[in-house]
Amino acid sequence: MGHKVHPFGFRIGTTTTWPSRWFARDAAYRSQVRQDIGLRAFLKKELKDCAVNRVEVERSRGALSITIHTAKPGYVIGRAGDGIDQLKKKIIKEFFPGKSKGLQLHLSVQEVGRPNLEAALVCQGVISDLERRMAFRRVLKTSIERVKKAGALGVKIAVSGRLNGAEIARREWLYWGKIPLTNLRADVDYYQDFAQTIAGAIGVKIWIYRGDVFEQDRLSQYQPTTQTRTPGRSDRRDGGRPMGGAGFHGRDRGPARGPATGASRPPRETVPAVPPSAPVAA
Repeated sequence: MGHKVHPFGFRIGTTTTWPSRWFARDAAYRSQVRQDIGLRAFLKKELKDCAVNRVEVERSRGALSITIHTAKPGYVIGRAGDGIDQLKKKIIKEFFPGKSKGLQLHLSVQEVGRPNLEAALVCQGVISDLERRMAFRRVLKTSIERVKKAGALGVKIAVSGRLNGAEIARREWLYWGKIPLTNLRADVDYYQDFAQTIAGAIGVKIWIYRGDVFEQDRLSQYQPTTQTRTPGRSDRRDGGRPMGGAGFHGRDRGPARGPATGASRPPRETVPAVPPSAPVAA
């Protein structure tokens, strides 16, 4: 059942919070939800090359606050704040025509500290490489390596479509570590999008496991934890086939993985058999 529920919505209130925070009556609720969806789509289009991770919207009486989380804040802010001013004018013209006098629009930008631990930013990099017609296996392996070096405990990337321009569409995936989808305490980031190539659309899904969030640090900045695993047959329990590199799993036809490296097990100590004692004469 972990694959049937969206990892973000499944953890609302435990490890994640709502991206839109406001209250509205029944008459205005639908229009404001539609407006939030339009705002995110508009900012995604306008800031396509600015590595936008997520957009948070807060509303109060007569005021609208938009927070943009991005890995490139300088591209959004611009020189002396010109980028923010231009973006405000475009938002007011697109969504609030004729209401600029009574609206207080606040636009803030926050920098993403570790972009390689954010599923949305990793997905944008995968899509960019696929649209440049790079081999999908190479793209997946390099993306997973970057996520591993950033401190993640698990990552899974799935792509589906006409991969490498093949005539028949298929689905391939690659993962490393573990992705505990059914654990509410697990901080699992998820994102999905598609790449538009000359052979057609290729869907991309990414799961990143960043550790467990406990009560004392719930809804706070994630701090990675370290974990060690011994390679062996237990790495295959999630259902994937081992790939050529140690620790990789996925639906690939690469060479089989060699024996695990490390200290060899000491030889078992043998005990000589003791002959049965002779019966004692009465």
